[in-house]
Amino acid sequence: MNSKERMIIALELGKPDRAPASVHQWQPFHLSHYLGGISDLDAFRRFGLDASLARFPLIPEPHPDWVAEYVEVEAPTGEERYGEKRYRVTVKTPGGVLENMVAQNEITRWNVTPLMKRHEDLELVERYMPVPKLDKAALQKSYDELGDDGIMRGFVFGEQGGCWQDATCLYGTEELILEAADNPEWVKEFMTVLWSKKERFIEESLVGAAYDLIETGGGAASSTVISPDYFREFCLPYDQKMHDKLHQIGHRVVYHTCGGMMPILELIAENRCDACETLTPPSMGGDARPTELKKRVGSRSALIGGLDQNTVLEKGTEDEIRQHVRAMFEDYGAGGGYIISPSDHFFNVSASNLEAYAKAARECVYG
Repeated sequence: MNSKERMIIALELGKPDRAPASVHQWQPFHLSHYLGGISDLDAFRRFGLDASLARFPLIPEPHPDWVAEYVEVEAPTGEERYGEKRYRVTVKTPGGVLENMVAQNEITRWNVTPLMKRHEDLELVERYMPVPKLDKAALQKSYDELGDDGIMRGFVFGEQGGCWQDATCLYGTEELILEAADNPEWVKEFMTVLWSKKERFIEESLVGAAYDLIETGGGAASSTVISPDYFREFCLPYDQKMHDKLHQIGHRVVYHTCGGMMPILELIAENRCDACETLTPPSMGGDARPTELKKRVGSRSALIGGLDQNTVLEKGTEDEIRQHVRAMFEDYGAGGGYIISPSDHFFNVSASNLEAYAKAARECVYG
């Protein structure tokens, strides 16, 4: 059985020959510092893991009504800042100007300040923020290169897949939580604006796109950030629309919740995703309880993740890694429908520990 077959069977709640074992997006920092700068696909092949490639090539296109200008500004200095740089971003539109600060280093990129700061800014986003188009030819080339070594993952346009999660990037997480309490109807208007753009992207770019799985959601809707009541009111209706739309054009969906999940498990299943991730353990800041989680939603949704990438994968011995992988397989993998994976990104895992992970995963065979 090849990797693509193995992973698709798991996503469809079946039992392949063994539990698929993958990684949630190799990070350029890790590839450069630990694996000699090889590509993410070559990394999967080197360790014999089932590839889960993330590709999202967009067609570069100027938008005269949404012109972003970047000016580098002084960044903080000090130990472990990994060459941080900061930029003041000015977005000019016919109706006004938006401005924020972004930062990046070797490891990641983040918003220092949000782009939207007033209710009135939503009108600029609605009227002028462009919806890009997917470069389907470039995606197909990557898909052909991947072959049967795994699956191709994609996204829905926006800084995050989910409408709520995307809005937190544009407006700020704490700010949006407070707005949802004080001005819930405005927040729903915000969600509707973002959904209309995401729906347009789905219709214009994802029909016929060479993806095996589309990631939606995002950590800002985890139960360690918002309450189940907030999730039901401000996430679920828009997630359902998105997932229904993606299903209509033939795509599978994985809902990403890097944080707490247990209080919202049934709500995640209710959003009609095909799989949910990241099953983040308490040692990584989540709350996943494997046996209970599998019992509550494992018959409705495939499961991806669960491995502690810091305490175990980065710092554990070969035996500790083997025991941890086996425990995840026995709890999450019982009856099938499970892809073993670190619960999210990692940056400082040795090649020898990755070999131990891959070896342990290959031993997780279904009888």
